Amino acid sequence: MSNYPIISGYHPDPSICRVGDDFFLVNSTFEYFPGVPVFTSRDLLNWEQIGNVLDRTSQLSVRAGIAGASGGIYAPTIRHHDGLFWMTTTNIHEVVQGHLIVHAERPSGPWSEPVYVANAIGIDPDLAWGDDGVCRLSWSDVVRGGISQIEIDPISGEVLSAPKEIWRGTGGAHAEGPHLFERNGWWYLLAAEGGTGAGHMVTVARSRTIDGDFESSAENPLLTHRSTSLPVQATGHADIVELADGSWAMVHLGTRSRGTFPRWHTNGRETFLVGIDWVDDWPVVDEERFEVSAHPRVFTEKFVTTELHPRWIAPGTAPAVFAFPGDGGLLLRAGRTPQARDAEHLLAVRATELSWDVDVEADGDLALVVRIDDAHQAIVERIGDTISARVVIGPLDQIIGSRGSAPMSATLAVRAVPFGGQRGERQGPDRILLGYEDGGFVEIAAVDGRYLSTEVAGGFTGRVIGVEALGADARVTRFSYSGS
Repeated sequence: MSNYPIISGYHPDPSICRVGDDFFLVNSTFEYFPGVPVFTSRDLLNWEQIGNVLDRTSQLSVRAGIAGASGGIYAPTIRHHDGLFWMTTTNIHEVVQGHLIVHAERPSGPWSEPVYVANAIGIDPDLAWGDDGVCRLSWSDVVRGGISQIEIDPISGEVLSAPKEIWRGTGGAHAEGPHLFERNGWWYLLAAEGGTGAGHMVTVARSRTIDGDFESSAENPLLTHRSTSLPVQATGHADIVELADGSWAMVHLGTRSRGTFPRWHTNGRETFLVGIDWVDDWPVVDEERFEVSAHPRVFTEKFVTTELHPRWIAPGTAPAVFAFPGDGGLLLRAGRTPQARDAEHLLAVRATELSWDVDVEADGDLALVVRIDDAHQAIVERIGDTISARVVIGPLDQIIGSRGSAPMSATLAVRAVPFGGQRGERQGPDRILLGYEDGGFVEIAAVDGRYLSTEVAGGFTGRVIGVEALGADARVTRFSYSGS
């Protein structure tokens, strides 16, 4: 399997569909707004983000301090049926209200207001239409355990049948992430088991009917990297798609872990690609079919248009509330005070490479933040003519270096670089260098990257890098990201 993801950075729980020659893929977003990015591709290798499904506050609520890094939007499913695109997911803080469903004529949107499916408490909903034309919603049932299914009207959310258990998985922990698809008179049910960590795996069962009984494959798991030293770990939570030529492929999540035992991953769970063969009407993974190359992301934003690129996200708040691009740069309304630690108005992008540089030019007091969650941050701040390096780790909040009388022309800068520890030292995934650019990079302080890893912070997200105005409005005139 390639060591490189097809969609890098924190993009877990992929779901995919094809319409004609075009593929469309979505991911979970948890506490960040907007929710559920939409990507498109024609070759499964090169992807472009064309929007976000949940881009209005009427569709999505992920309020700061309530959602938390592991709240908000869990695994989505995207499907195309009868000329419409459909997306279903779970907002974990509305779990009692039910799974939400939206639809659109175009994958770029606009997407409808959500309807909710009650009496289906759990996560990871899937939509599938049987030969009878009836829509089935299948999900990971936290009340009964295993995978359950009901018949629904996807337009209204009305439930048309009693819940039915269709599979309990193979015995691994947390049977979740169900996806149903049909081939050659068989209905196949994919599931994720083992928990979304080192024991993660993809399992499969099949039935002659959409509602079971489902028979487990004797070759399960279909995919796992557990108990291996492979560079991509935690492989699981997959979806399968048929190509126009009749071949098949599977997208799944995985992590790129680094450092010595127990190893750490920093970018969250990313989206990877493998091929699918068929043996006796069972899917078999071909990890070598696709050659995925590294495509380091490099971009500079000067915010000259009045709309943000869809890659920009904010924890717990809609960017439209506080971020205003246009002539003269990006106006950021006042966020947290310099003394506070929890982000109020942080506008961020995902870290998509293992090493990267970010430089920011701005007028006003500003923070440049590397963040896993509010309790795990590395920050370089300009307040007046002082530039400081600050680290937040759990309850600890410390200024670890500063430069007074810094030149006003200095550009705030952060670097993620290989760990470079001495032989015999405990080696982390990387180091975060906090400083500024003034004719060259000036390092104020460095942070061990383990403190900004999922293994330390916990949760389901990954690093983001963003900017926030401190105490008063500020204007960002350039944001440059260079991955390597």
